[in-house]
Amino acid sequence: MNEVASKIDFKDSMYATGRRKKSIAKIWLKKGSGKIYVNGKNYEDYFKRSNHKMQILRPFEIINQSTNYDVKCSVKGGGHTGQAGAMVHGISKALLLFDSNLKTTLKKEKLTTRDSRAVERKKYGHRKARRSFQFSKR
Repeated sequence: MNEVASKIDFKDSMYATGRRKKSIAKIWLKKGSGKIYVNGKNYEDYFKRSNHKMQILRPFEIINQSTNYDVKCSVKGGGHTGQAGAMVHGISKALLLFDSNLKTTLKKEKLTTRDSRAVERKKYGHRKARRSFQFSKR
């Protein structure tokens, strides 16, 4: 862990788990100043793409409290897109533990439900999940 993330005390925080594809995000959320740490790093250093950064901040922007909570996240599995999605799911679940009145606004944006889409498995006799080999009549 980075010394920056360990300086913030997350003793009185809410815990939630978020999932997306193969990624699992453990989220600790507490009242604070808007700092977000992922695996000991600042989220801007961990996620390089701007759409991932915007996606993580989306639950806070929807409730108009982008600088009221500190987040410590431990995420593993999958790629960066799945990890960002898992973080969004976990953050919105943790926000509901703080204030259950936010449920209607977060549910309307579909942030509290787990996105169950995953990669379809490859089938026998096919090149990919659905793509077959080229058929030759002669």
